[in-house]
Amino acid sequence: GLLIDTSKCADGCSACVEACDHENGLNLQSEPLGDDPEKWDNQRAIWIRKVKLQDNVSGHVSNLPLMCQHCEHPPCVDVCPTGASFKRADGIVMVDRHTCIGCRYCMMACPYKARSFIHEQVEQKLTRAPRGKGCVESCTLCMHRLDAGDISTACADACAAEGHHAILFGDLKDDNGPLRKALSQQPSHQLREDLALNTGVRYAGI
Repeated sequence: GLLIDTSKCADGCSACVEACDHENGLNLQSEPLGDDPEKWDNQRAIWIRKVKLQDNVSGHVSNLPLMCQHCEHPPCVDVCPTGASFKRADGIVMVDRHTCIGCRYCMMACPYKARSFIHEQVEQKLTRAPRGKGCVESCTLCMHRLDAGDISTACADACAAEGHHAILFGDLKDDNGPLRKALSQQPSHQLREDLALNTGVRYAGI
């Protein structure tokens, strides 16, 4: 999972977004010639987006990266008619591109609007992050890194490299791990806690 400290998330910084794009080859997707730039911007794949949340009482504004929340009870998995949306044993929510039929039910079910649909043919892609037209995709918590033995995500590394250290990756089930220790030392929240999805991404400072 992830712990994101919004008090350390810098306004105007997009290092995590750019790192995610580069890590997963989203930056290789070129704009179709002759297409409306605004239309294309609405269609391009986005796995992380920076948003602002304002407290209705205090007026405090928080900057935070929003991605797939890797829910314990993911609505996207529940509505998928083919089983393409699934949850790994380690808790990462994934999409099997071989069985995804592009119905986009999962996109409608996700309360975080965290999934993207690939509208155009993807001519350039990375072996570690296969992509294809007509499929839905979202943050994988850099599962290719984790499967290779890495202990961090591209977004967390990029945030640390910028000196912000707002994103901490770890195992929510490891009571002695850095993520559980950090969660025990400061209050944190889940987005849309009212839905009782028990998300794998937690936010501090909101």
